[in-house]
Amino acid sequence: MTRRYRPSRRTVLAALASTLPIAAMSGSATGAAPITDVLGRRVAVEVPVRRILLGEARQIHAIAALDRENPFARIVGWGDDLEKADPDSYRVYAERYPQIATLPKFGSAAAGGFDLEKAIALQPDVLILNYEAERASAETQLVEKLASVGIAVLYVDFRHAPLRNTEPSLRLLGRLLGREAIAEQLIAFREEQIAKVTGPIAAAQGLKRPLVMLDRIPGYSDACCMSFGKENFGLLVEMAGGRNLGSELLPGTFGTINPETIVARDPEVVIVTGGNWDMLAPGGAWVGLGPGADLAEARRKLAALAQRPAFAHGQAVAAKRVYAIWHQFYNSPYQFAALQCIARWLHPALFADLDPDVTLRTLHERFLPTPYRPGYWTQLEDFLPAAPKSPE
Repeated sequence: MTRRYRPSRRTVLAALASTLPIAAMSGSATGAAPITDVLGRRVAVEVPVRRILLGEARQIHAIAALDRENPFARIVGWGDDLEKADPDSYRVYAERYPQIATLPKFGSAAAGGFDLEKAIALQPDVLILNYEAERASAETQLVEKLASVGIAVLYVDFRHAPLRNTEPSLRLLGRLLGREAIAEQLIAFREEQIAKVTGPIAAAQGLKRPLVMLDRIPGYSDACCMSFGKENFGLLVEMAGGRNLGSELLPGTFGTINPETIVARDPEVVIVTGGNWDMLAPGGAWVGLGPGADLAEARRKLAALAQRPAFAHGQAVAAKRVYAIWHQFYNSPYQFAALQCIARWLHPALFADLDPDVTLRTLHERFLPTPYRPGYWTQLEDFLPAAPKSPE
């Protein structure tokens, strides 16, 4: 029988020290600090950290806003999800930081694709995991195994309950990076942008709340129709002055609503989530949105999706109240831009002076290392086929 060898952190450090660049080994920490993650776990970590492993690459959307001078300086490895699920953002960062092409990549810890030995060899101070990875990591004892070699594990959440967990997640990351002041500035900006919606909604008298169907990633497959429950985009709809159909029907954050129910309930507004899934569902009918997206093509595909049986004869399509928004807002700290966009769609008169494009541009100018590239939302406009003429 082969005996498995579990290296200590000291052994790993000794074996790899000669291969590390001097910059990676330099710098002084302020000492161990207890940090509480979104699961309520208190973990002692020496801060600021020097080497970070991102369990999900899309966590870079938060890291970049907190460490804009060089957000990849401390990243020693990351998930493969940004390149696959959000390739437009990956390209934006790759243009500015070409070295990311050589960063070691990992599969999803939540899906059991995490390579423990590879992670230890990269010698991170901390592994940052998403909330969804907690069950799988508990089953594999990932946290305990990494702790045995001195690697801390902390959980953040921008997807499961983002309106509740984004702020503590940003504070956690700010503490790890030694960027607490920047984290508070970003949180204040976020709160200010959210209040531009929630304030007028709360003050509005006799507000009519339209029924909204959130159509999650249609065209990614032939299935119809995935949606959101009371959390994530579902909560954004409610905050923006709408009634989310999924909040009434789905017990969790995500779920499916059958086409017959959609036809029967006849929502007044349909909001599709879309992104670039060329690597995951090439040639699909999905609406391609994201930084620098081709919006004419996105509108064409949105019009085609509007002709599916669940929607074609509904009042939303008849009134051209069919919209599409970047799916990745559901997993980033920038949901406030999606909230503003949805509020404009649901109550255009109330939010006539609110411009989410300006909000995202300001976010990039104040916090992010890359320039703003529009392409995050679109609407049906005049892309529906003309109604057939009545026979004479």
